[in-house]
Amino acid sequence: MNERYAGILLPITALPSPYGVGSFGKEARCFIDFLVKSGQSLWQVLPLVPTGYGDSPYSSSCAIAGSPYLIDIDILIEKGLLTADEAKEYDCDGGNSRVNYEALFYRRIPLLKIAFSRFDKADPDFLSFINKGDYSDFATFMALKEAHGWRALTTWENSYRTRDEEAMREFTLSHEDDILFWHFTQYEFFRQWSELKSYANEHGVQIMGDMPLYVSEDSAEVWAHPELFLLNEDGYPSEVAGVPPDYFSEDGQLWGNPLYNWDRMKEDGYAWWTARLKSALSIYDIVRIDHFRGFDRFYAVPAGSPNARIGRWCDGPKEALFEDKKDWKIVSEDLGVLDEGVYRLMRNTGYPRMKILEFAFDGNPTHEFKPSNYGENSVVYTGTHDNATFIEFLRDMDIKQRKIFYGDLASECKRWGVAFRSLPWQHRSERTMHRAREAVIQIAYLSRAKYVIFPLQDILGTGAESRMNMPGTLGIQNWSWRYDKQSLSDSLAEKIAAAVKRGAR
Repeated sequence: MNERYAGILLPITALPSPYGVGSFGKEARCFIDFLVKSGQSLWQVLPLVPTGYGDSPYSSSCAIAGSPYLIDIDILIEKGLLTADEAKEYDCDGGNSRVNYEALFYRRIPLLKIAFSRFDKADPDFLSFINKGDYSDFATFMALKEAHGWRALTTWENSYRTRDEEAMREFTLSHEDDILFWHFTQYEFFRQWSELKSYANEHGVQIMGDMPLYVSEDSAEVWAHPELFLLNEDGYPSEVAGVPPDYFSEDGQLWGNPLYNWDRMKEDGYAWWTARLKSALSIYDIVRIDHFRGFDRFYAVPAGSPNARIGRWCDGPKEALFEDKKDWKIVSEDLGVLDEGVYRLMRNTGYPRMKILEFAFDGNPTHEFKPSNYGENSVVYTGTHDNATFIEFLRDMDIKQRKIFYGDLASECKRWGVAFRSLPWQHRSERTMHRAREAVIQIAYLSRAKYVIFPLQDILGTGAESRMNMPGTLGIQNWSWRYDKQSLSDSLAEKIAAAVKRGAR
């Protein structure tokens, strides 16, 4: 039988922690232990990159760097680089169950600088890490941001913004220790991540990483390689990334990222993208690329627009970027506005396509997201980080929509031998919603799809309070949810493991 995977989607930030945000320490290993008990073979994480404006991991200051926030504090204490009292003094938690990004911004970097002050800067492994040069642009860029009071790249003096040779020489000489600190954050990040991934792999769990399509305008890449982006003569984008109005937003989604100069990238065979993908596959077992449809055509919105209602579609690199990468372990996020070009790209690359079960049961027997209609080369989710949780999704339905959903689900369950029935007077029942959630999970495991992955929120059956992101919005609720470690019980693990076993995964 072909390999069949069961997995859970959970960002590292959502792990429990006494220090305000999930990290690569003890609780991450406890979660892997839960995955094993639950019969899971995959852990999908969200991007591990430094978060930018709005705290989104999909708008980062560097495409290949790791977020310093994810470095585990207890590991630094065990290494003698910090004390427990220092960790308490720079506490980012404050008894808050959600991630407080503002506190992280002001307190975590000073704490890491204390650790760096005690770190052996002559360590041969550290020097070797620096000499590879992979994070030189990031380290210098971050030192410059800090020297500019964390202001955006577009506000810097022209000599720094355009990397004037003499100005950069003077800056690197006068800020050598600052630049070394940012190298240290990457050295420690990837050392801790490598150990955590090894623990997962040794226990039979593979890691699926997540790669944003775009980078932020305020990023090391735009600063170091402006020629790779569509910028005007002054270095500013005239058009920015987004998507037109869709299910998630009637105004569309205005991301604001600079667009790629695909003609320039084509000249060297898309070397930057190849290097980026190789870097990702060196730290993950599988890579999911967000907004994959942007490689076929991308949506360009005039810079300064208040929303994404007005824009134009432009051609991307299409199959040319992936001709020599068809056997790479890549999953495509192919949701949104699709057309024949996207379908052709998916056929020609052969990468697995995503199916979202929240959208599957609308009464249409031929819906492509319905389990009976898709094949092995699929990755199935109840919903993604951008969707409502499954329980929130059902609660938000009116009674007519729920009647259609339950009726369609009941028919699909009958095909797969899964028990589910809802009578009219049960349609408003919370118990029926959770029975529907459990039925959807079971038929997904039974389906022909190679990968079945559920957000932890849908394993737990939580509601709107645990939603990870509301597309097109900014707010402290986005990206900040963390689960209560007491919720991952042995009985829950046994229940999930039984469903996985029934699905032969």
